[in-house]
Amino acid sequence: MRGRLIVGGVLIVATGAAIAAPDAILPAGAATFLHGLRAQLETLLPDLHRSPTADMRLAAPRTAVEDGRTFIRLTGPERERIGLVAETRPAVPHRQELTAYGTVLDIARITELTNSYAGAVAALQMAQARVEVSASAARRARNLGAGVVAVAQIETVEGTLLTDRAAQTAAESQVRTLSATARQEWGSVLGKAIIDRTALVTRLIERADFLVQVTLPPGENLATPPEAAFAEVPPQSVRVAMRLVSAATRTDPRIQGQSFFYLVSGDSGLLPGTSTMAFLPAERSVRGVLVPEDAVVHGEGGAWVYRGTGDGAFVRHAIRPDAPMSADSFVVEDLPDGAEIVLRGGQALLSEEMKSRIRVVGDDDD
Repeated sequence: MRGRLIVGGVLIVATGAAIAAPDAILPAGAATFLHGLRAQLETLLPDLHRSPTADMRLAAPRTAVEDGRTFIRLTGPERERIGLVAETRPAVPHRQELTAYGTVLDIARITELTNSYAGAVAALQMAQARVEVSASAARRARNLGAGVVAVAQIETVEGTLLTDRAAQTAAESQVRTLSATARQEWGSVLGKAIIDRTALVTRLIERADFLVQVTLPPGENLATPPEAAFAEVPPQSVRVAMRLVSAATRTDPRIQGQSFFYLVSGDSGLLPGTSTMAFLPAERSVRGVLVPEDAVVHGEGGAWVYRGTGDGAFVRHAIRPDAPMSADSFVVEDLPDGAEIVLRGGQALLSEEMKSRIRVVGDDDD
């Protein structure tokens, strides 16, 4: 059996060689026959005349490691497929953004003070009215004299007047006390709003707005609090705008920093008792390339952005954990002016880089 297989293999090889090069192996007559056979085969199999290695071209690798960094090169169609968007950005000064801590306050105390002050004012008005009535009665009694009105009646009327005046004095003192309390607890702006019951306090009571106390980290100070700031709504970390009320009259005991009162819309997603991150524009500027948070990818324990290298490749660039912020973006100070930043598609580049490492490890194991 083995002998037959060997003979058959030799015949197959010889036949293939004869068809491929008939002039070199067979006599002239047989060679002419096989030339015709080869032509017919080429008609049926057009790829027969090609070199066996003609179509064995390997795709160019997408990644290459140079100086310890992985460079990723993609063709135009590949970029379109992953939705890669890159933009050249200058390194210019940006107003730095401070990260602070916000707490949505319970305004039960504001509601209590507002109602108490309104009640005290009403009591004062009633006391004033009683004083006017009793004073008028006392004047009539004195004008009529003892011959018309009994002395006891005159004394009674004058005693009532003294009592009503004392009640008026007490009511006035209560109004002043509540007014001072409102200013001491909530500052001049909110205190006056409580006293006058303005739209600011009315919106808080009706929950159209919420009051947020924003506290800066220790060591950070702002000479003038910014009129506009932002709060982050958990868990999606969506930013919502806040409006300045005034400087706060107290600090957050957990943080011990400079504090401000801000208003946030009642439909923002924040509720009383919520702790949130707040972002305030600072008075100082920092120079660098602005990188949006959406462009940042996370992996290997760090944050990264992909930048172009000028030759069609992209490479990862580290973002410091303490990188300054501006307008909800990172200010990367060590990127060159005019750097090409990948705004969308960075996660796909990171996946491609990780896949290349897996392939390299697999090759080493083999």
